[in-house]
Amino acid sequence: MKKLTVKEIIKCKGSRKLSEVYTHNPLEAEACEAAGIEMIVSSELNDIDGIRNSAKNTFLTVGLKYGSYLNEFEIVKRSFELINIGADAIYCPQSHKLIKAISDEGIPVVGHSGFIPYKSTFYGGFKAYGKNAKEAHKIYNQCLSLQDAGAFAIELEIVPFKVADYISKNIDVFIIGMGSGTGCDAQYLFAEDILGYNKGHIPRHAKVYSDIAKDYELIKKKAEKAFKSFKEDVISKNYPSTTHDIDISENEYESFVKNLKN
Repeated sequence: MKKLTVKEIIKCKGSRKLSEVYTHNPLEAEACEAAGIEMIVSSELNDIDGIRNSAKNTFLTVGLKYGSYLNEFEIVKRSFELINIGADAIYCPQSHKLIKAISDEGIPVVGHSGFIPYKSTFYGGFKAYGKNAKEAHKIYNQCLSLQDAGAFAIELEIVPFKVADYISKNIDVFIIGMGSGTGCDAQYLFAEDILGYNKGHIPRHAKVYSDIAKDYELIKKKAEKAFKSFKEDVISKNYPSTTHDIDISENEYESFVKNLKN
């Protein structure tokens, strides 16, 4: 699979639907690439080097930790650092001026509209946003603002499908939908929801495709058994055994001891 460029992603708008997955680790990233997922996302707090090396041909967007970079200099500096270790784009849910600062330096940046988790208190909790005309108009204007700031793509989260479809058809940037209907240019889900190991609330928009939690539990039990056996072997001195030892000839050993005594 050939890694998409920003130009190729934008060209897919209106003609080809893309898929995107939030990955937590290199194993998930590798599986995504093997499955043909075109785009993956991860946080800068995760193992970006490992994820990049495990999915070299998949477009990787790295999310900045919200609130860690409070001015243009800080956020641009960190964005360059992430690009230099393999990110293809930067996800930034913050203000127009900070997104513009990243974009002005030629760094591909993804904005966010609709429901934004860290702003949930303004929406009355974790719920859909844009279910009335006033909210929908606000989302549309925010998307125009993000487009004006230079974002090449926007994540549109849990927005009514008709609103998301209208926005996608009436602005130029690439729309990545999470729970916002089929009218978006790409569909985005978290790996833990797809794989079925999310132990918390499963969002309405998520679809579970596997029950990997059972496999993880089995792996955990096998690992626990193995670690316990190792500990028991250490206590009983069954590990290491002669098959694990590195030997030294008697002559060399005697010479070693003799030199110490002299």
